[in-house]
Amino acid sequence: MPVAVGEVVEGTVTGITNFGAFIQLPEGKTGLVHISEISEDYVEKVSDYLKKDQRVKVKVLSISKEGKISLSIRQAKPKSNNPVEIDWGKTDDKQKFMSFEDKLSKFLKESNERQDQLKSRESKRGSGSKPRSKSLAD
Repeated sequence: MPVAVGEVVEGTVTGITNFGAFIQLPEGKTGLVHISEISEDYVEKVSDYLKKDQRVKVKVLSISKEGKISLSIRQAKPKSNNPVEIDWGKTDDKQKFMSFEDKLSKFLKESNERQDQLKSRESKRGSGSKPRSKSLAD
């Protein structure tokens, strides 16, 4: 059965270039994984991530009219978009007995403290740019 767009198949790395890697697919077809489709991380050298004869899972991104097959290793990996589980029922003992107004007041106080800390850091660091002086042409 020929490969189809959207399919995830296993292939073998047959060649490595500056711009990607060639992958031997089932039925003797060959496709290219562009360097940008190798990893979520920045890939400077393909050889740091792939080796010749390595088996990899790839997703078929496209097949051109000329038969060129575009592949992705990065998109073949299952995505874990599960949100972080938060136990909303779990609060510290003090908050259990606080009124809404008290909780809001506490939040505002903590928020203002954080703002003050950020402002003091910025003032210590400086704005990073000097004020422009007027030129004679102004």
